[in-house]
Amino acid sequence: MAASELDPLLASLSAARLQRRAVMSTSAERAAHALREQVTEGTLRSGTRLPEVRLAEALGVSRNTLREALSQLVAERILVRVEHRGVLVATPDTAAVRDVYAARRIIEPAAVLHGPAVDAAHLDALDAAVREGTAASGRGDWTGVGSANQHFHRAVVALAGSERLVAQMELLLAEMRLFFHQMGDPEPFHAPYLDENAVIAGHLRAGRREAAATRLAAYLGTAEEQLVAGFGEIAERARTTPA
Repeated sequence: MAASELDPLLASLSAARLQRRAVMSTSAERAAHALREQVTEGTLRSGTRLPEVRLAEALGVSRNTLREALSQLVAERILVRVEHRGVLVATPDTAAVRDVYAARRIIEPAAVLHGPAVDAAHLDALDAAVREGTAASGRGDWTGVGSANQHFHRAVVALAGSERLVAQMELLLAEMRLFFHQMGDPEPFHAPYLDENAVIAGHLRAGRREAAATRLAAYLGTAEEQLVAGFGEIAERARTTPA
């Protein structure tokens, strides 16, 4: 992402801060959340270098506070520090895919099967994410479909009724978006899961929690293998392409 391409992002961060009227000058956590959300929603992509001064201004924080926020995101594997280049959005590998899906296979089916928050509001959030994805696919907006998929899985984990699990899922979803970036054309990856999300939401709406959990577990396994295969193809191309 070129420096000029960062301008809309920085303007968005600044506008959001002003709209919320949040005092962020002493809050590294809020700054980290704002940047993490930009990764989750696909605005910040792998390899993007983060300009410290401009980011601090956009977020309304001191440079020391921003550095604390960046260090937090580095610890979360969302950002990396590169000598002579500064802080960049991470570029994940196959090991990261395996690790993230190991966590997701434990968290998400359990939230569906045992979560105490399977109520009208949470079911409505699942349905809303399904409709969002369907609408985006109708427009040919596959990046938007990816965002809707993120929203669906966020709503799945919310069924657990645990703020701690929801916070953990935010970290996993940010890494997930970085995985998607590596796959190139988003349509082949996201298209099959539109119907899967609708089926899972339908099972939950009908009270078929075990069926929903079983379907979700299978879905996550398929998605993991699809990503691993895609990463393998990327690595092979890099190995065989002349420098």
